[in-house]
Amino acid sequence: MTWVRIALLALALVEGAWMTFDGTRALIVGDYVTPSSGTHAGQLGPWNHVVGAVGIPPRSTAMKLIFVVYGLGWLIISLGFALHASWAAPAMLIAAIATLWYLPVGTIVAILQLAALIWLRRTT
Repeated sequence: MTWVRIALLALALVEGAWMTFDGTRALIVGDYVTPSSGTHAGQLGPWNHVVGAVGIPPRSTAMKLIFVVYGLGWLIISLGFALHASWAAPAMLIAAIATLWYLPVGTIVAILQLAALIWLRRTT
């Protein structure tokens, strides 16, 4: 496995694990992980404006379930990618594009994933 594939896999696993954890935690505890102090204490990241703009309340059960399902999807894609499944790279491309809304960290990770997928496509 090349270093680019390893980096892609690591990014996808971290993203999937975080979204699954944060969504599950929010369903159980009632809220996402947020800063506990400072000027942004208790506030969600900028992604909440994006989902709010399309009509999904960021702290709703529906959004929490979206986090869990999306995170599990990333974990499944990661497994397929690790096993060199033919569907995994296209699925990762679609998932990375669809993750651009998750400002700021998810957006940065998605851009890195897209760049790495393009790199892999051009070198193979």
